[in-house]
Amino acid sequence: MPNRPEIVCICGSTRFADEMRAANRDLTFAGIIVVAPGEADEPITDDQKAILGGLHLRKIDLADRVLVVNPGGYIGESTSREIDYAHATGKPVSFTAPASAAT
Repeated sequence: MPNRPEIVCICGSTRFADEMRAANRDLTFAGIIVVAPGEADEPITDDQKAILGGLHLRKIDLADRVLVVNPGGYIGESTSREIDYAHATGKPVSFTAPASAAT
């Protein structure tokens, strides 16, 4: 199989959109393929949230590893579920900050 760039899936709370964009940029300039959460400019419905959540799990499937963007150690419910999924599928998971005990 020919060499290919590493694929990293970014996970994190939408409150950290700027930090996730910065991580995406840094990884991309390092020659890494990045898959990241979808973004919306307006509030989304519960159905849309469910679609995006399922789609993000498929992005994790595509990735070689997961990078959790978690300034201050914050990990919310959706991100926690994605971390659990990544672990269950054998994907390595790293964090931009140590996880907080109060997540």
